[in-house]
Order: sequence, then C-alpha cells, then structure tokens
Amino acid sequence: MIELDGSQGEGGGQILRTSLTLSMITGTPFRVTNIRANRAKPGLMRQHLVAVQAAAQVCGAEVSHAEVGSSALEFRPRRIKAGDYKFSIGTAGSSTLVLQTLLPALLYADGPSTVLVCGGTHNPMAPPAQFLQRAYGRALDMMGARVDIQLRRYGFYPAGGGEVLASIEPCAELRQVELIERGELCGAYAEAVVAGLPGAIAERELQLVGERLGWTGDQLKVIEPARVQGPGNALLITLEYEGITEVFTAIGEKRVRAESVAEAVVGEVEDYLSSGGALGEHLADQVMLPMALAGGGKFSMHRVSQHAITNAEVISKFLPVRIDFQQSIDHSVCSLLTG
Repeated sequence: MIELDGSQGEGGGQILRTSLTLSMITGTPFRVTNIRANRAKPGLMRQHLVAVQAAAQVCGAEVSHAEVGSSALEFRPRRIKAGDYKFSIGTAGSSTLVLQTLLPALLYADGPSTVLVCGGTHNPMAPPAQFLQRAYGRALDMMGARVDIQLRRYGFYPAGGGEVLASIEPCAELRQVELIERGELCGAYAEAVVAGLPGAIAERELQLVGERLGWTGDQLKVIEPARVQGPGNALLITLEYEGITEVFTAIGEKRVRAESVAEAVVGEVEDYLSSGGALGEHLADQVMLPMALAGGGKFSMHRVSQHAITNAEVISKFLPVRIDFQQSIDHSVCSLLTG
C-alpha cells in the first residue's frame, strides 16, 4: 500500500489522477490523505470523484471514502478491462481531466476500448479537448500508442453538457522517445470559439492575436459550435512543429474583456516562443507519465513547474524510474531513467 499526502508540493488534483492511473497499471493499491489540500475548496470535487469512479469501473477496484468533499480515500485495483465506457460528471467539471486519468491505463487493457465523458470540455485550469487531440495525442502517437480523440460537443461552465469520445487500442509496449528540438514551424493558427455569444467577441480576440503575432487571413478562425447547452468562449492558439505540437488556451469569463482573454493566451505563446524548450509547461507535465511507462525518455521544456515536480515525485512512488531536471540558460531538460 503506497501512502500519499495530497498536500505535498503542488497539492492539487494531479496527485490523485496520477496515482489512479499508475495504480491501475501496476496493480498497486494506494491511500491518499489531504486531497487537494492546497486548493480554495479542498477535498474531492465532482470531477475528481468521477475520475475515481471511472478508474474503479475500468479495473474493478475496491474504493473507500469516495464521495464529494472527502479528503482521503483508499484504492485497491484489480485487472484492467477493455470495454465501451460512458461517464457523466453531471456538472461542467473537466471531461478532459477524467479522460486523461483513463487513457494510459486502457493502453494496457486486453482489447480496444472507447470512453465517452460528458461534462465541461473547455475549463480554466484544465486542458481543452484540442490539447488532447493535437498535443498530447501526437506525443502518444510518437510513443506507439493509438488513441483517437473526438470533440463531439462543446461544454462550458456552468452549463456543461460537452462530450469527448476517445478510442484506445491496446499497446504492448510504449517506445522511448526524446523530444528535445521543436524543428521547423509547419503551421500556426488561432481559433476563437463563441457559443451563444456575439461574434464580435471572437473578432476582437482574433484582431489582437493578429496584431501581436503578425497573423492574418487563414490563420485566424471563428468557430460557432451548434448544440451547446450554455454560452461560452475559448481562444486557442496551435503551433505545429516538425517535432511537436503545442496548444495554448484562454477561457472567456463574465466581465472579462475579449482583449484581456487574448492578451492572456498571446502572452503565454510569446513566453514559449522566447524559450528554447520543445514543450510548454503543461505538455511537459503530461508526457512525463507515458515516458515513465516506456521506461525512459528525455524532453526539453520551457520551465519546470511545481506541478511537474510534484507529478514526478508521485510517478517515482509507483515506478522504478528516476526523473531528473536540469536547468539551462533558456530552457530545462527532463531525463527519465529506469532504476
């Protein structure tokens, strides 16, 4: 039984999600206390509870104290089962974070699987569906995983109602990769998503993106999705390189000007472009787990976040891998070594 303190390091939900994923794969039970202790509303929220319930269903686990608000739980996994799964968060909680908990584990199932998660698809402090499709999905593909992710319906806070569908093929062994160089820039574009809101919001966001990044025409796209339960806005910037794809996002909120939303995401892109790292902060954090499952790898990153350090510590409790960070002048390098 692995003992984990959820207040350690970054102290958020990633500690729980990483533990669930690796517990399923390794068959190792764990107990975690002080869940999300460093958050404004500590304990399990609805999206975290659904992640626990989904993981338990996928591997037939025994779980104790799994309820909204719980600050501790135990998880005892059994065998991962392939299947067609559907999970509904019931709120606008992040569907993508639930999905990311399950995807690596289902690579080790005894057959192909599908997972449909209903809830929010574009949330603050969570990767949007396009990040999973383009950035995380491409990294998995380079490691030999076959995962297809479809955004079936957009879902924004507070209405939710979004749908993300993933199809996962079993993978006997992930390949070790090194993601050190971005390579040449092959494509770059911005998408302003407006649902149930004036199109002028998207136009103002894209105008600022164009002015700051020097983009015009086909690089600036307005998306007005149908069948959305409530209003919402997201601005996404995608950079496609020879070696990697990155997706940067800002979510519109009430009483926040369109220009402020655009400023936030453009600032993040400019920060990334000024660095020498291949991966942005969030993608670096997410590829660490599949690289550890592959038994090793290396990547350069814009900066080492507390989130990444905490994730590395949790991974090392479940897998015999050493994760080292080395700082250079304009980037950092993360190395994963078995043993």
